[in-house]
Amino acid sequence: MLFPTTLVGSYPQPEWLIDRAKLAGRFPPRVRARELWRVPEPWLAEAQDDATRLAIRTQEQAGLDVITDGEVRRESYSNRFATALDGVDIEHSGTALDRSGHPNPVPRIVGPVRRKHPVQVEDVRFLRAHTDRPIKMTVPGPFTMSQQAQNDYYASEAAAALDYALAVNAEIRDLFAAGADVVQVDEPYMQARPEKARQFGLAALNRALEGVTGTTAVHICFGYAAIIHQRPSGYSFLPELAGCPVRQVSIETAQANLDCSVLATLEGKQIMVGCLDLSDMTVETPETVVARVERALAYVTPQNVILAPDCGMKYLPRGVAFAKLAAMVAAAALLRAEHGGG
Repeated sequence: MLFPTTLVGSYPQPEWLIDRAKLAGRFPPRVRARELWRVPEPWLAEAQDDATRLAIRTQEQAGLDVITDGEVRRESYSNRFATALDGVDIEHSGTALDRSGHPNPVPRIVGPVRRKHPVQVEDVRFLRAHTDRPIKMTVPGPFTMSQQAQNDYYASEAAAALDYALAVNAEIRDLFAAGADVVQVDEPYMQARPEKARQFGLAALNRALEGVTGTTAVHICFGYAAIIHQRPSGYSFLPELAGCPVRQVSIETAQANLDCSVLATLEGKQIMVGCLDLSDMTVETPETVVARVERALAYVTPQNVILAPDCGMKYLPRGVAFAKLAAMVAAAALLRAEHGGG
């Protein structure tokens, strides 16, 4: 099928599950933020399962082709995995600057970073059991996690990132073994800190993908629209991914009105074209979405284009999120009719 549709990762969690006002009123948590959950601990896992079922069904009803679990069980895209590792102290947190330049509590690296056990394998199994469509699971990238931590152990940030990469590699392998069709690595800090990404971030990502045979994606964005309001018109780090073994590259184009000519440097990659503006609560028409995708089609073949929102949708009202996804699915149908894909 041409122009498959998917989420980047997250879908809005229900208000009965998480305090969305508290969630929106702070920077994405890097340490645990249990105070965000409305359901007490003894019943939280069951409530998260129920909300995940809703997220799955909602994606199916909207017509998405590749389904995620909506990241419903997570307080942020990265902290659930990052705080489950050996070598990090989450009880006595450190501080690091967020991509917006504000200090944020973060895990403190106090020893060798190691994966103690699979973190999201049960999430994949749950997702696989509740949909017959292709499924995708997301994991935070090693470079991004190294930038969201206070390093009190390693001689360099590069050394820390490479050990994070080993943990991510082990997780990716287990996620594919558990039934994932696609595993997406989230690396937004490659855009936020491009010089460090060139120095050691790309090497860490390559190590995280070493020996992996399943379909992998990497997501690089300018930050959540609810938090980061200004967008550049181009990426500071993107062509560097041309030689990376990742199969799919997820970018945002809608809010930034991205100059899509950069996509010509990623020949042969599938491009997850962010075509929903998550800063605007107005629901796009299918024709608006088509026009955004067509800007990318000047540089990417139709066979290599995937439709997705710009970024995770977790901060949007649920009704707006669903309507935007439905418009994206309708746009995909228009594109298939135009380009001959069924």
